[in-house]
Amino acid sequence: MSNSTPVGSADRPLRVAVIGSGPAGVYAADILTKSEAVKSGELTVSIDLFDRYPAPYGLIRYGVAPDHPRIKGIVNALHKVLDRGDIRFFGNVDYGTDLSIEDLRKHYDAIIFATGAIKDADLNIPGIEFEGSFGGADFVSWFDGHPDVSREWPLEATEIAVLGNGNVALDVARVLSKHADDLLVTEIPDNVYAGLKASPVTDVHVFGRRGPAQVKFTPLELRELSHSKDVDIILYAEDFEFDEASDEAIQSNNQVKTMVGTLTNWIAEQPEDLSELKASRRLHLHFLHSPVEIVDSPETPGKVAGIKFERTELDGTGNARGTGEFIDYPVQAVYRAIGYFGSALPDVEFDHKKGVVTNDGGRVLDADGQHVPGLYATGWIKRGPVGLIGHTKGDALETVTYLLEDRENLPFAEVPSADAVVELLDSRGVEFTSWEGWLALDAHELALGAAATEAGTSHGVEVKRERIKVVPREEMVSISRDGVAAQV
Repeated sequence: MSNSTPVGSADRPLRVAVIGSGPAGVYAADILTKSEAVKSGELTVSIDLFDRYPAPYGLIRYGVAPDHPRIKGIVNALHKVLDRGDIRFFGNVDYGTDLSIEDLRKHYDAIIFATGAIKDADLNIPGIEFEGSFGGADFVSWFDGHPDVSREWPLEATEIAVLGNGNVALDVARVLSKHADDLLVTEIPDNVYAGLKASPVTDVHVFGRRGPAQVKFTPLELRELSHSKDVDIILYAEDFEFDEASDEAIQSNNQVKTMVGTLTNWIAEQPEDLSELKASRRLHLHFLHSPVEIVDSPETPGKVAGIKFERTELDGTGNARGTGEFIDYPVQAVYRAIGYFGSALPDVEFDHKKGVVTNDGGRVLDADGQHVPGLYATGWIKRGPVGLIGHTKGDALETVTYLLEDRENLPFAEVPSADAVVELLDSRGVEFTSWEGWLALDAHELALGAAATEAGTSHGVEVKRERIKVVPREEMVSISRDGVAAQV
């Protein structure tokens, strides 16, 4: 670096690479551009956002149920940030394959990892490996049209168990129990609609280890369950147990109070004779159940035929302990939705127990616990897969604050030209996509929805399909790059 061209000046902006274009990555980039140092003119920045997928938005596009009521608002907010033009987007670029840590260090002064978490947390019980045992995150990826997931999903079970009491568990249970025609108004791909349409499911059971006051989902997710047509919600009086910690949480936490109130109202309104419920599908909510073993049968060895639980009880602190009472449920599929887990990144120290990049407040650490200059992390890969969107913003602010504090001591890039990384990707034959390419793909998906709506109307089917998501990676890349080429 020349002494006459200080890093952060108009002639030599601070070059920052953000790996991951989900909320964590976009928020970090946005917060950096709006920092006081940048707004005052003291610092100029140049930010490139990289994603392994051809389209932006990360977990919002590939990890949230398509009928989630908040998804459109979140996408709109992310769109506004990236549409300003001061942050470049490079899609279909895989860190560790297309670009190494050495490449990034050569072209950027600082690197922020915001790769999130896409894998299911493990559940080590007998039978977890049986055919018909699935990870909830994998199922979410399928129904969200993830380009790296098989387009087929074995929906053969009539009775299904979903393990977990978080938002993902409710998303999985809702999509499994909902009638496919009611999802046509969302952006689900055609292969997902066809798979769900053919599903023979009649009963979906959601199981949690603790009581109603300890659930991890939100009131919004809970209320969404009641919006499914021709699906009855069933609860069980023996699962409604409250200890001292439960009572305290209900009194002090409005969210807990709301959810417990909703659940108790539902069970109070439920007929004593469940045969009076006439919906073709049922969604059962169970509490105080700890999974012990997934079982098969002599007729179908190695294939899910049921699941065994130990009944639990609250211990006064809100935690659960076993009672020694066991209960079996006949099911033909089990979905574990007990949390996500981060994946290790090449050439970055990783905590395999927590599933996060080893860091201190967002500063990436080496094996000796020392900060690696220029490396940072934010989002789930920093703190683990907990918290909502609001937590992600605060998390990004902490990381960016540290980056700005460190800016005088960063290992400045040897080749900071904005064009250099484009030339590097071109030289390696990487078919990267751009923000303009995403706009072309976005328009294409909206056009598919409009065409399907028109075709349905002509056949007497009045369902507005706002968009239809494109699934194959090659098709996404082609539409994106061809759309940009057509504009040139």
